[in-house]
Amino acid sequence: MKNTSQTAQQTFSSKEVLQLLNEVETRLEAANKAKTEPIAIVGMGCRFPGGANDQSTYWHLLHNGIDAIAQVPPQRWDMNAYYDRDPKTPGKSYTKEGGFITDVDLFDPQFFGISPREAVKLDPQYRVLLEVTWEALENAGQTWQKLRNSPTGVFMGICTDDYAQLSIQPNQDAIDAYSGLGILRSMGVGRISYLLGLQGPNIQIDTACSTSLVAVHMACQSLRSGEC
Repeated sequence: MKNTSQTAQQTFSSKEVLQLLNEVETRLEAANKAKTEPIAIVGMGCRFPGGANDQSTYWHLLHNGIDAIAQVPPQRWDMNAYYDRDPKTPGKSYTKEGGFITDVDLFDPQFFGISPREAVKLDPQYRVLLEVTWEALENAGQTWQKLRNSPTGVFMGICTDDYAQLSIQPNQDAIDAYSGLGILRSMGVGRISYLLGLQGPNIQIDTACSTSLVAVHMACQSLRSGEC
């Protein structure tokens, strides 16, 4: 028996080689450009102390150097019950002031397809998150119909869960099917993608003081890689 092998050889003309090199160069240029291409912010929604619930009011606050720190609103809690001028007094606060956003009690759950019973279990910061997300999309001229089933990503910084401690730990008998859905950080972010039908990455981020910047960084990376 005799083993034989055939080697397939393909030859290219100088014109074809030049065309292939041009294609490779074009792809490399596109890849490098994608890494440095500027990313535009086209919409914004906000909630800041001092009643800054939109861009113009927020800019007015910044431009005029307005101090948004105010006394604790009585509808939040009775500050006198917790105040003590001595900072060493345990269980007390030695200040009566802070930064507070307004209209936190005006959430419209049915607008977002959420029942009133479920809304009670929903962490207030997640209620505000839904409102501000919707406002940011409106400000950007985006509609949920256009975004549905698109590879749009959500990168959100969340780091506290006070509502979970206040609503569940003292009264575990009140836990129901909506409790976990209303307080878990991942669920708070996931609601946005679920509501809008987004198919891109959905990530909750907590890196302490750098959380917001890390979220922006990850979002930019996702856009430049073509993931979003």
